[in-house]
Amino acid sequence: MSKPPRAKYRTTNWSEYTAALKRRGSLMVWLDADLQWLAPASGRSGRPAVFSDAAIQFCLTLKCMFGLGQRQATGLAESLIKLAHLDWAVPDYSTLSRRQKTLSVAIATRRSSASLHLVREGSP
Repeated sequence: MSKPPRAKYRTTNWSEYTAALKRRGSLMVWLDADLQWLAPASGRSGRPAVFSDAAIQFCLTLKCMFGLGQRQATGLAESLIKLAHLDWAVPDYSTLSRRQKTLSVAIATRRSSASLHLVREGSP
């Protein structure tokens, strides 16, 4: 039994094809300066949390999306915050390790040409 012939695809609109390839490799990270990066006072005894859940989720989302270790995710988060001209401190890897036990990172996937917002204000 012979194999069916392979389909031949011909690109007729090279400028559109090239633009689509460029969009596929594009990465844009938008950080809102009004995002609550530091944790609010909890009013409980003991050492207070320094970073909000949104800050921890941001770092852990980078870790999951790019398959990084915690120290590498911290470095990537630092560089992105620096590129955004924000003077935020970044959680260290031990803080990420400790807080990831109680915080679930859920990356919503959807097929769309619109932007994907990874962290929203007030996200758990």
